[in-house]
Amino acid sequence: MTRVRRGVGHADAPATVWSRATADFDRWLSGDSAALDELVATMTPVLWQIARSYRLTPEQAEDVVQNTWLTFVRKHSSILDTAAVGAWLTLTTRREAWRVAKRSGRDVPVEDEALESRVPTQRSAESLVVEGDRNSLIWAAVESLPERCRRLLRVIAFSDRPDYAGLAEELQMPIGSIGPTRGRCLGKLRDALRAQLGEGEVS
Repeated sequence: MTRVRRGVGHADAPATVWSRATADFDRWLSGDSAALDELVATMTPVLWQIARSYRLTPEQAEDVVQNTWLTFVRKHSSILDTAAVGAWLTLTTRREAWRVAKRSGRDVPVEDEALESRVPTQRSAESLVVEGDRNSLIWAAVESLPERCRRLLRVIAFSDRPDYAGLAEELQMPIGSIGPTRGRCLGKLRDALRAQLGEGEVS
């Protein structure tokens, strides 16, 4: 992958940047190798502004953006929704810029006024990616549970008013035991999440 050039790319409105990035990513995944260069050209100006908003030097910001793209090439398969590619890239850049800023002893800005002209006015990119990461962790943990827990938690997760009678019949268990079983399954899910995160507490 060639070294990215700072500040080079499209100057479209934010919504267009996000939709263009999605289209470029879709084309690249479909086998169009040139689409990766177009994705780089589309998103690099946004990523550059993010890196610079952390008060990094131009050289540091360029390294942050470059590392973001290298990480993207290695881990792009983890992006399950192609529409989230812009969000994934911006969050990765923020994390890398934060690490560089802290390592160099620079103050990390609380707000990012410089991004207001670029970032979509709807839900923030960070919140989308964080939610996606969290959901991926949760469902990976669910898949590690016994089959009965997996089936029970899937039904509960996707239904506001689960059919407990049908669920009891499907799982071959009394209706009255669904609540206690649900509690035990949630406990197992918390343990699985703790094991994944390596933390002592999962809320």
